[in-house]
Amino acid sequence: MAADKIENFEDFVKVHALLLQASGLPPSLHRQLFQKLYSETFDSGDFFQVQPCENGRQRRLVLTSEFMEKESHVFLIDHAWTFRLSDAPKQLQEVPGLAERMASLMCVDIDMDSNSEETDAVNGGSDEKDTKLDVGREISEAEEKGDGIVRWLELDELGIDDDMLLSFDLSSKFPSLLALSLCGNKLENVEIVIQEIIKFKHLRALWLNDNPLLQNCDGHMAERILQGSPSLEIYNSCFTRNFGEWALGFCADVYGKENPGYIHQNDHPLQSVTSLDLSNRCIHNLISKAFSPVEMPSLSYLNLRGNPLEQNSVSDLLKILKGFACLNALEVDIPGPLGESAVEILESLPSLSQLNGVNASKILETGKHVIDSMLQPRLPEWSPEEPLSDRVLSAMWLYLMTYRLADEEKIDETSVCYVMDELGSALRHSDEPSFRVSPFLYMPEGKLASAVSFSILWPTQNVQKGDECTRDFLFGIGEDKQRSARLTAWFHTPQNYFIHEYEKHCQKLQSKCCLSPSIKPSADRCSISSGGHALRVYTDIPQVEEFLTRPEFLITTDPKDADIIWTSMQIDEDTRKAAGITDQQYINQFPFEACLVMKHHLAETVQKAHGSPEWFQPTYNLETHLPQLIGDYYVRKRDGLDNLWILKPWNMARTIDTTVTSDLSAIIRLMETGPKICQKYIEHPALFQGRKFDLRYIVLVRSMKPLEIFLADVFWVRLANNAYTLDKQSLFEYETHFTVMNYRGRLNHMHTPEFVRQFEQEHQVKWLNIHERIKTMIRSVFESAAVVHPEMHSPMSRAMYGLDVMLDCSFQPKLLEVTYCPDCTRACKYDTEAIFRGGEPLRAQDFFNHVFGCLFLNETAYVTKL
Repeated sequence: MAADKIENFEDFVKVHALLLQASGLPPSLHRQLFQKLYSETFDSGDFFQVQPCENGRQRRLVLTSEFMEKESHVFLIDHAWTFRLSDAPKQLQEVPGLAERMASLMCVDIDMDSNSEETDAVNGGSDEKDTKLDVGREISEAEEKGDGIVRWLELDELGIDDDMLLSFDLSSKFPSLLALSLCGNKLENVEIVIQEIIKFKHLRALWLNDNPLLQNCDGHMAERILQGSPSLEIYNSCFTRNFGEWALGFCADVYGKENPGYIHQNDHPLQSVTSLDLSNRCIHNLISKAFSPVEMPSLSYLNLRGNPLEQNSVSDLLKILKGFACLNALEVDIPGPLGESAVEILESLPSLSQLNGVNASKILETGKHVIDSMLQPRLPEWSPEEPLSDRVLSAMWLYLMTYRLADEEKIDETSVCYVMDELGSALRHSDEPSFRVSPFLYMPEGKLASAVSFSILWPTQNVQKGDECTRDFLFGIGEDKQRSARLTAWFHTPQNYFIHEYEKHCQKLQSKCCLSPSIKPSADRCSISSGGHALRVYTDIPQVEEFLTRPEFLITTDPKDADIIWTSMQIDEDTRKAAGITDQQYINQFPFEACLVMKHHLAETVQKAHGSPEWFQPTYNLETHLPQLIGDYYVRKRDGLDNLWILKPWNMARTIDTTVTSDLSAIIRLMETGPKICQKYIEHPALFQGRKFDLRYIVLVRSMKPLEIFLADVFWVRLANNAYTLDKQSLFEYETHFTVMNYRGRLNHMHTPEFVRQFEQEHQVKWLNIHERIKTMIRSVFESAAVVHPEMHSPMSRAMYGLDVMLDCSFQPKLLEVTYCPDCTRACKYDTEAIFRGGEPLRAQDFFNHVFGCLFLNETAYVTKL
């Protein structure tokens, strides 16, 4: 690369050739990009405007120039925040103005400037006198409408309590009332509210949402109100079983505050209805006298989303929908009450031209069975007392993007996250976008050290003035990479579909019986014949070279001369050929051992063999089972269960790129930083003096067929440095939630015998009982591999694996992972004692002597056969 500052376009292209190609920017725009980078021209404000939308909870980008032709311009977008994920909380707290800017950019500060009037409304008014004045004002306004008879009354957020409700005597004053809203007040007494409500003889709709009494009552309150008010058709926004033409008319905008209707309506009030939105009305039985083609002959659009409709069969629903001759647009959950197939729905209702906002012919052409394009955006949520930094940490997953730095020698182990500036962050998603965005590293001095990161923006379609400018959040990602499921990070996708996929996944796991390989009693295995000379060992592991001192073994530097290859590298066929390794040499790895040591394969192996054993947390390969994970997440949320998950790369060690989160958008977005598994976090682990810990066990495998495995007497505990907590901020703290401190953090080694003694004393348990459960689990792990992958068997393989185990709060073992050729620094550094051999001393310098003695000389000292 050139060492001098880039001064001309030719040098720019030469230095940035790969970056330009990776960005996807058309070559016709390369010169314009160089000119703007060189002159630091940020002119997007001359062409675009950022506008609020979604009631101020989101922003969009609109073109303000008259016209912009496809691939005619390129714009520089600055990065407002660049960070490593683990540094995010600290930066938000320490960098002046950062939290405020991000909160504004992400629209999570819109409640910060509430005026005193809004505050009074939140507090329910200042006092009883003011409340009565407000109620009187609302009543006066209602009486002034129409014929002076009050039929619709809204008394929302006025601070009305139980005593006030009694004193108002509303039923006597307004006997013709059809709709009453008391949302957001201070009603607490169920008996008083029921008593007052059932006095209304003609009430069609009642809203009590956001009152304290709803937090303490069960379904009996609704049932008693419905028994006392048989005309009630809407209760707390949901249809009752008595719903009829008034409820349908309300959803069709026939009835409302300005036109509440009458006690005795004219016949067929719904004749002119063309559009009916019944979404999220908790309808269980749709078929009624009012919902019929006779009453609504002109109906052309119907929305049934979010209703269980479990009291109607698919055939009955399709039959009544066929009767609506004008119906051409339908929205419904898929899978849902009309079945699992969009294609089958369209075949049953051939008059439909649109299903869930998508052209029917397009669905039939592509054969897509699940279709849902009318997705509502997932907007940030927060509580009023939540600080700005926490709000940003939750909302950032809707905005952040990532890249990973690399040079000629290596690629970064962790990704760089960034948030585009206010203009770039206002670009919303479209499956048919008008613009494209790509990150770009500009190196003005021709070196990576001088790089400045931007995003570049250019039109991919012709755009007119006033058009919204959009980009594809999942550019280049199709259904083969779970595009529809990944959109859940930004949109409310159909929960029913994902829950259904999860339930099918569970049924599949439950169908797996606990398999056991047929273990034949094996005769005592003879030690490896060496022809009378020491076994020659080639190794690239310094500890083996230093501490394998037995006379039966001799270290050699040439792999071709070795009887035993003991290496930290994975040996494939190309490596065998290059190093001259033959089939007559022993190797410290088994064929297909990836089924154990790669996290996604481990999960697949265990699940194929055992389904969902107690010792293995629910685990999903995000590259193949994202819908099932989303379904699991939704079910846990619905059932009020813990939803904390840990994401781990398939094949990284030392907790690199590992994240703990309860945010579904975060889980999905983190797929962008590389293939991962998502595993249910052990939220209530056994603790040692208030800290999290795990255990590293060493397993020696002589044979997979028959299965012959040994557990080394040496194991060690790994402790987190900080007290365990599930506080939101702590999820970013490595030394709270992770225990591997060999490579980062502060290593506090504790001798295993001392740990066991103190643990037994702290928790009043016997370690022997825990140890037996761990042994049983470890045996099951290797049985899984032996059954599911019999191809692992190799007579010339001997191997050592590390198994990481955690205990839950009931002291039940949970398998975390299996490691090939584990780091045994501690085993070679610290003398210890055998826990179950009467405290027999175990010298650190003899660790590999015992390992090789077990694997190659068939010794059983200092190990336990499993």
